[in-house]
Amino acid sequence: MRKISSIWISPAEAVLYIALILSVIGLVNVFSASFVVALQLFQDSYFFLKRQVGSLGLAVITMVVTASVRYTRYQKIAPYLLIITIITLLGVLFNGVDANGARRWLNLGVKFQPSEIAKIAAILVTAGYLGPRVDRKQSVTLFSTPLFMVVLMGMLVLKQPDMGTAVVIVAPCLLMYMLVGISRQEKIGLCVVGSIATLLAVYLSAYRAERIWAWLDPWAYQQSNGYQTVQSLLAIGSGGIWGNGLGMGSSKFHYLPEAHTDFAFALFSQEAGFFGALLILIMFLSLGWYGVKITIAAQDGFGTILAGGITILIVGQALINIAMVSGLLPVTGIPLPFVSYGGTSLVINMAAIGILISVGRSTGVGNKPKKSQQTEPKRKLKLVKKPGAEKKKA
Repeated sequence: MRKISSIWISPAEAVLYIALILSVIGLVNVFSASFVVALQLFQDSYFFLKRQVGSLGLAVITMVVTASVRYTRYQKIAPYLLIITIITLLGVLFNGVDANGARRWLNLGVKFQPSEIAKIAAILVTAGYLGPRVDRKQSVTLFSTPLFMVVLMGMLVLKQPDMGTAVVIVAPCLLMYMLVGISRQEKIGLCVVGSIATLLAVYLSAYRAERIWAWLDPWAYQQSNGYQTVQSLLAIGSGGIWGNGLGMGSSKFHYLPEAHTDFAFALFSQEAGFFGALLILIMFLSLGWYGVKITIAAQDGFGTILAGGITILIVGQALINIAMVSGLLPVTGIPLPFVSYGGTSLVINMAAIGILISVGRSTGVGNKPKKSQQTEPKRKLKLVKKPGAEKKKA
C-alpha cells in the first residue's frame, strides 16, 4: 500500500474536502455578488443564496449516492444515461426555455440544463468504450459509436447555441482517445478537421466572430462585445494584493454582468485580492493532482479512463473559466465549478466528484487509519528454554 505524504488520509478524501471547501467559498461569493441584483429583481437579497444552498444540499446527497456505488456499475449505467441525455437535449430544441437569447433549459417541473448532464454522460460512455480495450490491449479508433454519440450531443448543444459547453462535452473525450492511443493518421485528421470545424463555427456566426475580435482587442470594443472582458479585468486589477473585502466589491453594482455566474472569479478576485485568487487556483490544481493519483492507481482500464476523464472535465472547466475571466481566452460562458451560481452545474460536478471518490476508494491507496485509530503491533512471545529442561525431560 502506497504512502501519501499529505494531510489527507487518501486522494479520495482530499478530493472530497477540496470540493466541499470550494462549494462553501462559492456560497459566500454567490451572496456577495448577487444580493444587489436579487434585491432589485426579487425584493429579496438572499434569493440566489437560498437557491444555491438548496442546490448544494441536493448536490451533496447526489455525491454521497454516486460515491457509494461501485464505479464498475457505471459502465452498465452509461448507455441508459446517454439515451436520456439525448432525449432531453432534443426536448430543449423543441420545447426549451428561452433566456438571454438562448434556449438551454428544460422545464419538467424542475428547471435544469441537460447540457450539464451531457458532460458526465460523455465521460461515462467514452470510458466504457476505451477502458476494456486498454485492459485487452486492443487498438482504438475515432470511428466508434461512443464518439459519434458524444459528437451528436455536442452538436445538439451547439444548436442552443452554446459553443463553449459543446467544446467541454467533446474535447475531454477526444483527449481521452488521444491519451489511450490512436493512429498517427487519425491524429493528423483530427487536428485538420477540428481546426476547420472551429473556424466554420466561429466565422459562420456573426456574434462568435465579433467575440473573437473583441477578445483580441477588448478595449476597442468596450462599449459592445468587449464590455464584459474590460469590466472583468478592471475588477481583478482593482482587487490588488489583499482585496477590497468581502461584500465590498463595486463591480456587483451593474458594472460586471453575470457577476455571480460566469464571472464569479472576477468579483472574488476583487474582494479577496491576489492571494484569494491564488488560493482558488491552487485548490483546483490540487484537485487535479489528487485526481491524477486516483487515475494512476485505478484497478482497471475503465477506472483509469473514468477518473482521468472526470479530472480533465472539472479542472479543465476551471482553467478555461479563469483564463476567460482574465482575458486569456474569449468569453465562452463556461462557469467556474463549485464557485459560480448554477444548480444543475453544481449537482453534476458533485456527482462527478462522487464517482471519482468511488474509483479512489477501490484503489486502496493511502487508506490508512488515523493515528488515534492505530494500535500498537502485537509483540510476538518468544519461548525461553530454561537451562537443564532438556535433561529433566530425558
